[in-house]
Amino acid sequence: MTVLAVTEHRRGELRDPSFEVVTAGRELADALGTDLHLAVIGGDVEGFADRLNREGVDAIHTVAEGEEFNHDVYTQAVTAMAEAHDPDAVLMANTVNGLDYAPAVAGALDRPLVTDAVAFDADGTLEVTREQYGGKVETTVEVDADRFALTIRPAEWPAAEGTGDAEIAEFDFDLDESAVRSDVKGFEEVGAGDVDISEADVLVSIGRGIEEEDNLPLVEALADALGATLSSSRPIVDNGWLPKNRQVGQSGKVVTPDVYIAIGISGAVQHVAGMKGSDTIIAVNTDPNAPIMDIADYAIVDDLFDVVPELIEEFGGEAP
Repeated sequence: MTVLAVTEHRRGELRDPSFEVVTAGRELADALGTDLHLAVIGGDVEGFADRLNREGVDAIHTVAEGEEFNHDVYTQAVTAMAEAHDPDAVLMANTVNGLDYAPAVAGALDRPLVTDAVAFDADGTLEVTREQYGGKVETTVEVDADRFALTIRPAEWPAAEGTGDAEIAEFDFDLDESAVRSDVKGFEEVGAGDVDISEADVLVSIGRGIEEEDNLPLVEALADALGATLSSSRPIVDNGWLPKNRQVGQSGKVVTPDVYIAIGISGAVQHVAGMKGSDTIIAVNTDPNAPIMDIADYAIVDDLFDVVPELIEEFGGEAP
């Protein structure tokens, strides 16, 4: 009996959720009283396996097929591993890639699939905690099955640490080449600009609360006063008020600044996944029950149009 956790990479680098599924997988394996196995598919499998050999990992299975994520390859490889090792759980990240192949794997294995878990309890029947309505409501899903598939939300579990002594071995299976109907030909940066918000030490990020584009200079003035970089949630980019390279979140950039100031941002799960790793989070919002308040280290419950000018003045700037 095992837990099989599937890792992922992009453009030659392991992605953060790979180390998070190790932590979640170890937690689940401990609860079930079983071992933790990892799947590493495509790319530099030997180098990836060495980096993923963290404390608590019992075995790592590698599949040297392709350089980038491929739906058909991942589906076939993970399904074959699950059929060979019969894991209690197949654990995947709730990312763009994970949501691409997870349903296909669950379907091929005839297992129930629960997506976007933020917590789980496997003491007896598996109970999975999920969030709805922008994180304002938590629900518990009870999985009445001995074998299941599960995706976990990025940034909910810490990255695995330590050095492990897992057995690393190539997993042999017969890939059906005729069923591989897609291929990644390359990547194109969308909205790339001269600012990389992922490198910033301090970010001032703006959301829907700014109301209209004409109010953006107010937040820009605060960023200037703080010597910070301006970023935003997705609606601001969708409206065309800021370029794509300023967007924080699952469909934008993942950022980990020393200080993240969220102004007029409610805290949708997609945005939180991109900034939850910030050292200090400061939220300014009129709604004390906004999801962003749950992760904020400091919160100001007030109108941003009253708060931001005072902050600008406090830090020696001048409000427009």
